[in-house]
Amino acid sequence: MRTGHGFDVHRLVDGRDLILGGVSIPYHLGLLGHSDADVLLHAISDALLGAASLGDIGLHFPDSDPGFKGVSSLKLLNTVCDKIRAKGFSIVNIDSTIVAQAPKLRPYIPEMEKNISVAAGVPADRINVKATTTEGLGFTGEGLAIAAHAVCLISERY
Repeated sequence: MRTGHGFDVHRLVDGRDLILGGVSIPYHLGLLGHSDADVLLHAISDALLGAASLGDIGLHFPDSDPGFKGVSSLKLLNTVCDKIRAKGFSIVNIDSTIVAQAPKLRPYIPEMEKNISVAAGVPADRINVKATTTEGLGFTGEGLAIAAHAVCLISERY
């Protein structure tokens, strides 16, 4: 068994869609990034890559590569999970937390969990997404950015 931890943060800006967990969320701001800037899926991808000692998403999907411009992070997560399986691992579970003052995310979490389950090829009951605020403190609390943390457990297949 191996554990992994991932973290990501992106700035909120005008003129971008807000995508979290592969879900388009109605909001007046979106996340700035080379891909769709989905901080949740980036944190999950980093947790999985870390658990398998495969580096991070910047190594596999560099922002200097125009082929990843605007790409769906669900596609990146699917590729990460293929790499995990190719190295002989199975995903046991994924637990994650989105840190955002706004918008309210509770109504979108079931769809996020379903998207992650499908992209990762893991049963839905092994995926958990939570959302929290920082009570107005820091860059997330001031509405400047959204962050996400993820942990995962993987095991060697026998």
